[in-house]
Amino acid sequence: MKLSFKVWLDNDGKAFGEGPYRLLKGIQSTGSLSQATTEIGMSYRKAWSVLNAAEKRLGFALVERKVGGTSGGGTQLTPAGHAFVARYEQFRQEVSETLDSLYHKYFPEE
Repeated sequence: MKLSFKVWLDNDGKAFGEGPYRLLKGIQSTGSLSQATTEIGMSYRKAWSVLNAAEKRLGFALVERKVGGTSGGGTQLTPAGHAFVARYEQFRQEVSETLDSLYHKYFPEE
């Protein structure tokens, strides 16, 4: 038996969870929404929907969109987006550690 859980932030509806987090991490590593969607198996259209909904519920921009041209386009996290991802990672890690501790307290291995 093992512990499984999902954690998300809610603000009059799901504001942020694993999907937006994985998408933002992909954008961070590639500098491209298109490449990030390919990596995580999400359609480009769905990705924009997820980002727009998260930004609306959180109340701030997570990404900056750069239109193509001679230097090419791309998508990057805003400073607020970078800070939010870092805080979410720390929060997620602490939640995991706390729940793991509680799990072992109530369901010790025999």
